[in-house]
Amino acid sequence: MRDYKKYFSLPAPPAEVYAALTNPATIQLWSGEPAVMSTEPGSEFSLWEGSISGKNLEFEKNKKIVQQWYFDGQEETSVVTIKLHTDKQGTSVELRHTNIPDEVYEEMVQGWNEIYFGSLQEFYEA
Repeated sequence: MRDYKKYFSLPAPPAEVYAALTNPATIQLWSGEPAVMSTEPGSEFSLWEGSISGKNLEFEKNKKIVQQWYFDGQEETSVVTIKLHTDKQGTSVELRHTNIPDEVYEEMVQGWNEIYFGSLQEFYEA
């Protein structure tokens, strides 16, 4: 199991980034795929046609999102924490993903950088 932590800078205020990460209609705009998402703790979510799925654990509006991500056969909980901080460019995003299975670690890192936050960056720059 491995952990991943990275900071991303997005040219939008935290409230917009929070909405882009939690509103299914907005997620579909930047991801190009329908999303199942709610800000209700305990609710299930699904992105990219089920490629990413899990349970929403905690929300602090415009500041923090905590989710459990599911990996087949994994006993230890994999937790994603996204914290949003105001900065001069708009928002500094602090990502921490714990307990990523070794066999999918490189794929997850690439997904975070290129697909997840890469798509969000392109969305704001368009």
